[in-house]
Amino acid sequence: MNRENTGVPVFLLLAFGISWASILFAYSVLGIPLDNPLVQLPMGFAPAIAAIVVRRKVTKEGFRDARLAPRLAEAWSSYLLAWLGPPLVLAATAALAAALGLYRPELPADLPEPAVWLGLLALSVVLVPVFWGEEFGWRGYLQDRLGRGPVSAALLTGLIWGVWHYPLAFTGYTDFDDLPLGMAIWTVSCVFQAVILAWLLRRSKSIWVPSLAHAGNNMVIGVLSESVLMESGGMSATAVNALGLVPLGAVAAWVLLTGRLGEGPAPLRERVAAEAGR
Repeated sequence: MNRENTGVPVFLLLAFGISWASILFAYSVLGIPLDNPLVQLPMGFAPAIAAIVVRRKVTKEGFRDARLAPRLAEAWSSYLLAWLGPPLVLAATAALAAALGLYRPELPADLPEPAVWLGLLALSVVLVPVFWGEEFGWRGYLQDRLGRGPVSAALLTGLIWGVWHYPLAFTGYTDFDDLPLGMAIWTVSCVFQAVILAWLLRRSKSIWVPSLAHAGNNMVIGVLSESVLMESGGMSATAVNALGLVPLGAVAAWVLLTGRLGEGPAPLRERVAAEAGR
């Protein structure tokens, strides 16, 4: 097996090994549940650590194709999409829940104060480096090395990414009222999000754009769906996550059906180099 073929297995071994070992140690040895943000940090940075080790020590390919440049001037519209997309997904989920009679909003009492919205949007920007820890590994390394083209690569990356999250369901991070269904929904959500994040990366040619969208997903959708739809609205986590698949799936389908991930197969280095040079 040559160096390039060794890279993906070693990456997966390190990304899963570091993450799952840190979860096991924190939860089983230290007795700290994974809803503690500080305990999540080793898991969150494991994919980036794995990608750095593989790029430097295993394949020795370096970082030329890593798309680390922020490209703020060229990709400002992609940053805007990544920043405002999560609130729109949350709004669509809430509207769908209301239309189906699952959520009866008491307006304006149920609406978060503008300061809360602005605070979470600002926090999403501040926490971009934290969520880079995942994106640099999953999108910045693995996605370009899977599948027979960009579509299958995004789908496979999303599936692997979903499985990587599984230990969180057993270690205090979340509480599914129906565990098998909840984990299935979680997996599908990761696949849909992976397609969207892959599109944002391709569109912007900067790993920082999907990192911003990932931060918004966790900080805006995650926090406000719990406070608005679950605590105030009385919906279960499974119902909220299931309804969230509708807007995410619609965007992912639009990305795929309009060919916005490009067409494959194409050699990795040629494809990434061409995108980075545009």
